[in-house]
Formats: sequence, C-alpha cells, structure tokens
Amino acid sequence: MKFFTKEVKIALVAVVAIIVLFAGMQFLKGMSIFSSNDVYYVNFSNVSGLSASSPVYANGYRVGVVQSIDYNYERPDHIVAAIDLDPQLKLTRGSRAEITSDFLGNVKLELRFGPAADGYLSMGDTIEGTMESGLMDKAVQMLPQVERLLPKLDSILNSINTLMADPAISGTLHHAEQLTASLNATSRQLNLLMAKLGQEVPKMMEKADGVLANAETLTGNLNQIDLDATMKKVDATLANLQQLTHSLSSPKGSVGMLLNDAQLYDNLNATMRDVDSLLVDFKLHPRRYINVSVFGKKAK
Repeated sequence: MKFFTKEVKIALVAVVAIIVLFAGMQFLKGMSIFSSNDVYYVNFSNVSGLSASSPVYANGYRVGVVQSIDYNYERPDHIVAAIDLDPQLKLTRGSRAEITSDFLGNVKLELRFGPAADGYLSMGDTIEGTMESGLMDKAVQMLPQVERLLPKLDSILNSINTLMADPAISGTLHHAEQLTASLNATSRQLNLLMAKLGQEVPKMMEKADGVLANAETLTGNLNQIDLDATMKKVDATLANLQQLTHSLSSPKGSVGMLLNDAQLYDNLNATMRDVDSLLVDFKLHPRRYINVSVFGKKAK
C-alpha cells in the first residue's frame, strides 16, 4: 500500500499553501517569522490608531514592528503593546515609545531613547508609552483662548463697521485719492526737474571749473605780489596824507592861515557883497558902464 496517495498529496499541498499564506501575511505586516528578534513591552493608557503590525521607528529608521496589543478589560487605562525589535538595537533605561502620525493618517511608534549612562534594558522589559500632541489636540487646547478672544473680536468688528459707516471716512478716502493724484503729479514734475538738472549740471560744472580756474589764477597772481613792499607804500602814503592834514590844520602854514584867519574871511565876504552890488547896478544901468555910438562921437 502506498503512503503518498492522491489524498495525502492533496493534504500536503494544502498544508504548505496555508503555511506560505501565513508567512506571506506576516511578511506583508512587517513581522519576522524565522528571525529571533527581541520583544519588549510598552504600557499605554490610550493607543488611538495604533494596531498590530504598525511600524516602530528609531530616529526615523524602521527598527521593528508592533507584534500585538493586549487590552485589559479590568483596567481600561492599562494597555500593553508587544513590540518586536531588531536584536542589534539596544534600548537604554528611561526610553519611551511615542505614538505619532503623519499628514496621511499613518500611525507609527517612535522610540525616544534615554541617557546611555543609565544602562540598557533586558529583553522582555516594559517601557512607558505616550501619544504625540497632534494638530487637533493643539487646536483643542487653544479653544479656551479662542473663546475668550471671540467677544473682543466681535467688539472690534462692530467698531470697524461703525467706523466704515461714518461719512467722514468716505470724504477722507476721497481726499486721499486727490492727495495721491497730486503726489503723482508732483512726482512727474520732480522727474522732469531732475531730468533738466541732469542736463544742466554738466554745464554748471564746466562753469564752476572755469570759476575755479580763474580763482586759481587770481590766487597765483596774488602770490606773486610783494605784500610787504605794497604795505610799506601804503603806510608811506598814509603818513604823507596825515602830514598834509596836519599842515592844513596848523595856523602857522600859509593854507592854515588862510583857513583860520577870520579877518580874511570877513574881507572876502565884503568883497563878494560889493561884487554882487556891482552886478546888480550893471544890470539896472548898463549905459553907465558901456557907451555904444553908431556914427561915432568925439572923444571928450
């Protein structure tokens, strides 16, 4: 009688298929079947989103997988997750596991190592587990502050609406538009002025260069003048002028005697009066002084 009958072969093929299927499922979950990985336990109070086969990372590198999660119905806040880690990884004392998630909602377990000086854990030890504060948690924490800000925000919006309804605002905006137009016109005029200045400045610089050259020439001419000799001449001229003034004012000189003699002054005045009387008489009686004869006359 043959042992490997048709029925036995079918049964063996079915067993092998089941084993391959189980191994494939474990492999797809990221769990190791034939390797001797180290198993550690993590104590959680909440494992929201975490499940068996969730990946375990250390510093962004995948080092294991969550093997199973044991929920304690008697102590709901005491949930233990078994994690299967690479045997090359050594957990330090004080390490913890943190549940994190990305923007796509993929949940993973991130290991946070403790100080290396505290030593290492043994396989089968338990570490504490926490949850990362996500965006929603942070938003929930900010809700009380937002609620306190809402009345103030509502008051500010009412004040803004009241302010915008004021007709003076419209007038101010209209004046602002006019002011903007005036500023634009002024800006254009300034641009034209700057353009003209840009054209005139080179000419002005040329004239300034000519003035500077003339000033330099004048300075050179002044440098060539003998100031000491000139000042001596000026001093001599002033001395002569002072001597002349002294001579004129002195009563001993001829000019001084003429200027200071009162009798001479009176005689000159009398002479001028006589001359004036003579001129008046000449105008009144010119025949006394001029005798004109047409036909001639015998001399007496």
